Formats: sequence, C-alpha cells, structure tokens
Amino acid sequence: MEGWMLSFVTSLVKFLSEVKKLMMHVLAYRSLFASKSIQTGECILRVPYNVQIAPDNLLPKVASLLDNEVGNVAKLAIVILTEQKRGQESEWAPYISCLPWPGEMHSTIFWSKSELDMIHQSTVYQETIKEKYQIEKDFMKIKSALDHSPEILDGITLEDFMHAYALVRSRAWGSTRGVSLIPFADFSNHDGVSEAFVLNDEDKQVSEVIADRNFAPHEEVLIRYGKFSNAILLLEFGFIVPHNIHDQVQIHIDVPNHDFLGEMKLDILRRHHLPTTRYANDFKFSGDSFIIKEVRSARGKGKGLPQSLRAFSRVLCCNSSQDLIDLAMEAAQNDGRLARRPLKNSSREIQAHEILMSRISQLIEEYNVSMKSLEPVAASVCKRFALRRQMALDLLTGELRVLESAYTWLNNYCATLLQHSTNNDDASACGNIRE
Repeated sequence: MEGWMLSFVTSLVKFLSEVKKLMMHVLAYRSLFASKSIQTGECILRVPYNVQIAPDNLLPKVASLLDNEVGNVAKLAIVILTEQKRGQESEWAPYISCLPWPGEMHSTIFWSKSELDMIHQSTVYQETIKEKYQIEKDFMKIKSALDHSPEILDGITLEDFMHAYALVRSRAWGSTRGVSLIPFADFSNHDGVSEAFVLNDEDKQVSEVIADRNFAPHEEVLIRYGKFSNAILLLEFGFIVPHNIHDQVQIHIDVPNHDFLGEMKLDILRRHHLPTTRYANDFKFSGDSFIIKEVRSARGKGKGLPQSLRAFSRVLCCNSSQDLIDLAMEAAQNDGRLARRPLKNSSREIQAHEILMSRISQLIEEYNVSMKSLEPVAASVCKRFALRRQMALDLLTGELRVLESAYTWLNNYCATLLQHSTNNDDASACGNIRE
C-alpha cells in the first residue's frame, strides 16, 4: 500500500474510533462539552483535512458524470447520499449516523406553505422559495447525469436530496476543497457573540478551534458560525437567536412611476454606482434594496442606516433637473460620491428623510399586522408547528426592532434639523428688527 494511502487509512481509523466513543453522547445532545478544564487560547479541537468530507470525496465515476454547473454543496450532498446508501459498510457510518434526520431539521426549506406564510413579511420568505428552486434544479441535473448509472443513487428522491443538501448548508464550512464537513466541529452549537470559530491551517493541513474563554469540565463549548442575522440562521441552519445583535432588514425604495424626472434620476444614480433597476417597459422606474441594521443610539450618527440609502432619498426628493445637476457637480468637486452630504436646503433634507420615515413606517405597520396574526397555538397543536411559530415570531420581532430603531433615529434627525432651522429663522428675524 502506498505511503499516503496508509497514512490516510491510519488517520481515518483512529479518528472514527473517537467518533464511535462519542456517538451516543452526540446523539443524546448533538452538542460538544468540555471533558476537562479549557483555558482561553487553548485548542479546543483539531481535525485533519484528510478525515474531513468534501466534494472531492465523490466517487470518480460520479464526478466524471457531473458538469461544472453542479455546485460544491450539491456535490457534497451526493457524497452524503452515497455513504448513507452504503450503510455500515461506509467508513463514515459512525459520523453519518449522528447527523440530524429530516424531522429534526427546521430550515425554512422544510416548512409547509402555511408555515412559510407566517414569515411572508421577511425576506426569508422569498429566499426560501429561491433556495428550494435551486435544490430542485440541482436534483434534476444530477438525476439526468446519473441516468446511465442508476445503481449509484437508485431510488433517491427529491426529499432525500433536499435533506442531504440542507445538512451541507447547515453543517459544512468553507475550505480550500470548496466546502467540508468537519466531524465534531459541526456538533458545536452557535453563539453569536463568541470569538471562537473554525480556523484552517494550510501548512499543518488541519482545521481547529481556539477557546475564546475558559470552560469548566462538562460545560458546553460554543463557537460562532458567523455574524449572521436571524434571517440567515433560520434559512440555512433552522434556528433563531433571540435579541440577535446581527439582525438586519432589507427594504426597497422605488422611484415613483409618475416621476417626470425618473429617467434622469436613474441615470445619475447609475453613473454614481447607486442601486437602480429599470423595468422591461420604459415607463416604470424602480429603486433597489438596501440593508439596514439596528441603530443603537437615537442621537448618534445613524450607524445602521447605509449612506447609500440616505443618498438615494436625497436624489428622490429632487424636483428639478437643476437640483440633480447640482448634486452631480457637488459629487465631482468632492469625493465623487453622490448626495452623501446633507442637502444645503434644510427643508429639502427633512423631506428626503421623511420619505424614508414613510417607507419604514409602512413596513412597521405591516410587521405588526403579521405578528398579530400569529395567534397563540393550542396545547393540542403539534410541537413542530408550535416551535416554528415561535421562530417566526422571534424573527419578525427582531426585524421589527431594527425598523423601529431606524424610524426613531430618522424622526430625531428631522426634529433636530427643524429646530435648527427655526432657531436660525428666529435669529434672522431678530437681526432684521435690530436693523
């Protein structure tokens, strides 16, 4: 046996023996706990690359049948399916057997239509539809490619593929091999404020996690999957973090159809790289989507409200071509960014931000209606639906908090401008009297 193969087999056997020892523990909790005291800066776990599962673990015969349009997530899903089909003959059987079953997963791709309707207000709704479409598209490509070798995945259904796909999306980590399932690391649960996460050491060919704090024996070890909003966590992982500091909301602002300056506004926005969309017909103009985050300080600088969104609103409130020309000239004379400075006319600056307030107020009202429709469930309702209803409520609550913080900041900003304008008018009037 060649040296590299012997090394791989030895590592794999040793590693899987550890998996067997912990298998029942993982099945019971699907979490990781410290077996002894761990100090900050110590290595919590280290997993060699050669015992991780990646797309290049595809059987050569299968890999040769797939084209480049089949992505790494789909390819790794096929690896899981082929290993599951092999059962106990698979060298990965101890690990595969620890993975969640379909009924245990709560990613929104598994939600029924009535369950999805609970979150129709959130962008997760449309993202879920797109994700399911992509999964079906990948499945049809794979089925078509493997038609000449039906024995490889004979009897595999779309539901089977969706389960494997969701396992990869929720458990795999980015790597030099595309994506990789890292045994043990993927059993660590998520903590959004943790500074411990999976690191890849290319020189040592290992993935490892370094403790960001002290852990006592038997204490659960948590890591951070990423700085993810609840929308992402629910779509990809199937859980929610209450009071998630990374929550955000996607909002859409339109250039009205009747705006006689619509064409000119879109042109100037496009030239200055602000988001725009022009519909197929020549009469409907549109803006684009912006991501807003929670504004922590009502009197701060509006951190959480993107400058591009405020700039868009300033362009939107222009009512003459000269206004737009002036904005473009100002941008050219400064840093090149369009409408990033307050408008010189304070009443117009207020008007621009009132446009945002109006849109956000509308969204707040729609969120409140959606949340009120989520009536408490009866005790007789199945636990799965009750859990998903609570997830939906927590998701909408977090996004509503973001919207309300943005509205509060905008309201204070406009009030401050109005006060300054009033004071200046009063000062001017007094000056005229003295004269």
